[in-house]
Amino acid sequence: MTEPNPDREALLAEIVGDTVPGWAILVVQLNNVVAERLGVTDTDVQCLHVLGRHGPATPSALAKHVNLTTGSASRMIDRLVAAGCVRRVADTDDRRRVLIEPTQEGLDRVTAAYSGLIARTRDDLGAFDDEELSTLIRFMRAAERSTASEIHRLKSAPDK
Repeated sequence: MTEPNPDREALLAEIVGDTVPGWAILVVQLNNVVAERLGVTDTDVQCLHVLGRHGPATPSALAKHVNLTTGSASRMIDRLVAAGCVRRVADTDDRRRVLIEPTQEGLDRVTAAYSGLIARTRDDLGAFDDEELSTLIRFMRAAERSTASEIHRLKSAPDK
C-alpha cells in the first residue's frame, strides 16, 4: 500500500475546499448582478443559459432544468417575455405544444452582460497550452457530471 502524497493531498484540499467553492460563489454573485441588469431573477438567468445551451424547450422541460414547479416556471417565462428575452412559439412538430425560445434581443443582452467575463476568461486561458486546456475541459466535464449526480442524489434522498 502506498502512502498518500502530502503535496497532492494539499492540492486536492485547495481545489475542493477553496478554489472551486470560491469560484462558484462568485459565479452566483455575477449571475445575480446580470439578473438585476436584465430586470429578471437569478433563476431567469439560469433559464436563459439553458435555452442558449440546449435551444428552445417546453415550459415543463425548462422547469426541470432550473428546478422549478411548472407554476413557478410559468411565472418565470412571463417575466422573461415581459423583459423581451424570450418568446412563446408553436412547436412545428406538434402545434398543440408551445416552445420557449430566446429572442435575439435577449441573446444580445445576455452576451453583452457576460462579454467582460468571456474576454477575461479567454485572456486567462491564453496562458495555458493545448494539453492543459484539454485537462481543464476534462475536469469541468467531470465536475458537471458529478454535480448533476449530486443534485439527483439529494433530490431522491428522503428529507431528514
